[in-house]
Amino acid sequence: MQRKFLSSLFLIVLLNLLVKPFYILGIDAAVQNQVGEEVYGNYFALLNFSFLLNILLDLGITNYNTRNIAQHPQLLVKHFYKILSIRIGLFFLYASFTLFSGLLIGFDQQEFYLLAILIFNQFLVATIQFARSNFGGLHLFKTDAIISVLDRSILIILCGLMLWTNVMGGKIQIEWFIYAQTIAYGLAAIISISILSNKIGHLKIKLNKAFSAAILKRSFPYALLIFLMMMYNRVDAVMIERLLADGNEQSGIYAQGFRFLDAVNMFALLFAGMLLPIFARLIKEKSDIREMMELAIRILLVASLTVGIFGYFYQETLINALYSNANQSSSVTFGLLILSFIPVSITYVFGTLLTANGSMKALNIMAVFGLIINVVLNIILIRSDKAEGAAMATLITQIFTALIQVILVYRIFKFKINLSLYAKIISFATLIIGYLWFATNTEWKVDHSVWLITFFIISPILATILGLLKLSDLKMIFSGSIGEEDQTN
Repeated sequence: MQRKFLSSLFLIVLLNLLVKPFYILGIDAAVQNQVGEEVYGNYFALLNFSFLLNILLDLGITNYNTRNIAQHPQLLVKHFYKILSIRIGLFFLYASFTLFSGLLIGFDQQEFYLLAILIFNQFLVATIQFARSNFGGLHLFKTDAIISVLDRSILIILCGLMLWTNVMGGKIQIEWFIYAQTIAYGLAAIISISILSNKIGHLKIKLNKAFSAAILKRSFPYALLIFLMMMYNRVDAVMIERLLADGNEQSGIYAQGFRFLDAVNMFALLFAGMLLPIFARLIKEKSDIREMMELAIRILLVASLTVGIFGYFYQETLINALYSNANQSSSVTFGLLILSFIPVSITYVFGTLLTANGSMKALNIMAVFGLIINVVLNIILIRSDKAEGAAMATLITQIFTALIQVILVYRIFKFKINLSLYAKIISFATLIIGYLWFATNTEWKVDHSVWLITFFIISPILATILGLLKLSDLKMIFSGSIGEEDQTN
C-alpha cells in the first residue's frame, strides 16, 4: 500500500508541479495585474461568496463516496448514476440559495451577473470532484492525476491567448477570465464523466427518491464538516469586502497573499485526496494504519515547513517579484498566510484519517469552534489591521484546528506518541529557521539567489540526515509502476 501511495504521489505531484503553480502564479496573477486591485478584489470576494454555500452542491457526498467506494468498489456501477442525479438536483438548490443571499447582501446588477456565472462554474468543479472521488475510491490514482490538471491546462491555454496575444483585440476583462473558467471546467467535467461512463455503461440520469434520502442522510455529517470548514477558510475575503470602506482594494491585497497559499495548498489537498481512500481501506481491513500516517506526516511536514518558513522570511522579495503594485501590507499578509500552510498540512493528514474513520461528530464540534474563533477574530482584526488582520485570524484558526485534530487522532486510535519523530520535526524546523535567519541578517555580500538555491538543497539533506525523508521511500517511489493503472482489489 505504501509503494502504491508513493509511486502515485510522485506522478500526481509531478503533473501538478508542471501545471498548477504556472496557472496560479502566472495566469491568475497576470489577470490581477492587468485588471487592477479593485476589479480583481471584487471578483475575489464574489468567488469566495460562491464558496460559502457550496456545501449545498455536495452535502458531503464526495467524501462519503470516496470512503464508501474505497471500502466497497463493487458499488460504483450501482450508485454512480443515482448519485449524479442527486447532484444535478442539488445544483438548483445551491443556485437558488446563493443568488437569494446575493440579493440580500446587496450586490449590484453586474456583481449579480458575475455571481450567477461563478455559481455555474462551482457546479462544474463539483462534478469534476465527484468523478475524481470515484477514481480515488477505486485507487485509480494515475487517472485521477491526469484529471486533476486537465481543467487548469485548458485554462492556461485559453487565458494565455487572451493575455499574451491579440486574439481578443485588447486588454483582458474579468468577464473573459470567468468565461474561460466555464469552458475549461465544462470540458474537464465532460471528459471525466465520459471516462467513468466507459467503465460502467451509458449515461442514464434518473432520480431515485428512496436512494437519494438514504445517501443524503449518510452524507450529512460530511456535509456539515465541509460547510463549517469552508466558512472559516473562505469567509475572510467576504468580511474584508463588507466591513471596510476600501474593502475591494483590501480584498485584492488579501488575494495576493492567498494566491501563494492556494498554490501550495493544492499539492497538500491532492495528498489528502489520495490518503482518504487508502486510510479508509486500511481501516476496513483492520491493517496497521500508524505507519502510513507517520509516512504522510514526514513527507508533508518537511514540505510545508520548508515552504512556509522560507516564504515568511522572504515575504517581501517573493511578493514584489510577482506583483508590480505590491506594498508593505501585501508582504505582511502573504507572510502570515504562507505560515498557515504548516497547520493546514497537519489537518490534511490528521483530519483525513478522522474522516476515513467516520469520526464526524468530533470533527464537526472542532469545526464549530474553529468557525467561531475565525469570525470573532476577523471582526476584531479586520477593522484594526485590514487584510493583515484577516491573515492573522486565518493563521490562529488553522493552528487551533490542527492541534485539536492531532489530539483527537491520538485519543481515538490510542496511538502512542512517537517522541523521536516529533523531536526530529522540531529539530528540522529549528535548523532551517536558523539558516534563514542567518541568510537574511548576515553582512556577507552573497546574492540572494545563492542563499535560495543553497536552502532548497540543504533542506532535503537535513530531512534525510534526521530520518524524516528516507532512501527507502525514494526506492518505493521509483520502483512503483508509474506507467500502469492501479487495480482495485
